[in-house]
Amino acid sequence: MSNQSTFVNDRRMVLFTILVLLAAAVSACAGDGSPVTTGEEESGTELMLDESYDAVRNGARLVLTYDAQSNSFNGFVENATDESLKQVRVEVHLSSGVELGPTTPTDLGPGERLEVNLAATDEDFDRWTAHPEVGGGEHGEEGEGGHQDGDSD
Repeated sequence: MSNQSTFVNDRRMVLFTILVLLAAAVSACAGDGSPVTTGEEESGTELMLDESYDAVRNGARLVLTYDAQSNSFNGFVENATDESLKQVRVEVHLSSGVELGPTTPTDLGPGERLEVNLAATDEDFDRWTAHPEVGGGEHGEEGEGGHQDGDSD
């Protein structure tokens, strides 16, 4: 009977360990202020207007916040790698369906940083998401203003 008891205790310990690791992973995803590394086009997570975006995607770290006074998204994108990144650009997607950007594609050397400022639309929105793009992807040839629905020039 003691072998069976040891087996049950071992299974409980494994289950407990899995639950602890799962809880830690969920907690990390909840946002502790550190950059999130992702290769996805869109994270699917929308931010409230008072929240900041800070994530690394394909070696490009993007940090953005919304400024209600200027009705714009401000921050920077930087090369977080030891190699050059080609055609780095930034997009912001508003809950209203409006997409801001992409910014003008720019090559960034290792550690190089580029300021980002995207004016928002006059259309109401209460959530947003953003992402950096690297290389000749979806918007490689469009540049700034390539498809800014409702841009405020």
